[in-house]
Amino acid sequence: MSTPVYVGLDIGSSRTKVAVIDAGRRVLGHAVRKSGTDFSATAAVCLDESLEMAGSRRDEIVNAISTGYGRANVAFVTAQSKTEIGCLSRWGRDRFHEAITIIDIGGQDNKVIKLDRDGRRASFKMNRKCAAGTGAFLEEMSLRLDIPLEAMDALARQSLEMVKLGSYCTVFSATEVLENIRHGKKVTDIVKGLFYSVVKRVLEMDSHAGRVVMTGGVVAHNPYIVEMAGEMVGRPVVLPEFPQLAGAVGAALYALNETDPIGIRNDIPAGETDG
Repeated sequence: MSTPVYVGLDIGSSRTKVAVIDAGRRVLGHAVRKSGTDFSATAAVCLDESLEMAGSRRDEIVNAISTGYGRANVAFVTAQSKTEIGCLSRWGRDRFHEAITIIDIGGQDNKVIKLDRDGRRASFKMNRKCAAGTGAFLEEMSLRLDIPLEAMDALARQSLEMVKLGSYCTVFSATEVLENIRHGKKVTDIVKGLFYSVVKRVLEMDSHAGRVVMTGGVVAHNPYIVEMAGEMVGRPVVLPEFPQLAGAVGAALYALNETDPIGIRNDIPAGETDG
């Protein structure tokens, strides 16, 4: 028996995220991959992986909506795309029924979105002109330190004497990191200092009304950053389920609420595009 599903695609500059939900707003399937240079092809692969996890088929998709940096580059999605701010807000309104501040740390930018107790967007701020405080910043620093990106969270937790960096700039921070290595500072203490600079950067973007919730790939893979943020704001910060999928789930929720279902073209072979 066919079960209708709704799809959200978040095509970021670094990662592509896809979420499949049902009419009850439950996440049935999801996938994350590096975006690469062909956004549409990557989205197609993520879609197929998500549908397989959900136990669904393409012809069961009622509607699909894209968001993110490459939202216009998904050839097989014909529904109107939505902004990242809109999709994160939609996700927050659905998952939390109180005033919240969403802090999203992505690969290339950071966002701070405030929703009031009724789920209306009160304000938002976005930093996209500098890589400092983003996933790209941590990726660059992992290369400088010659350590795997996925090892940074565990290393930061081992720090006993954090090294504070004086600059937010990625270039200048890299120089500071090399100087600290030359002076014999421990890698664990340097990594914690890098995490601290990320947290400080995003927290200084705006005030934090209501419950603070952090999303994005950076916190999905580095939950210690969330703990550090909680210490700095003086109250626990929420790390939700599937933090990297918040935008994709928000897009799927928009797809669910659309009154004119359009869906996905099923004449495109799995994992391929028409362009």
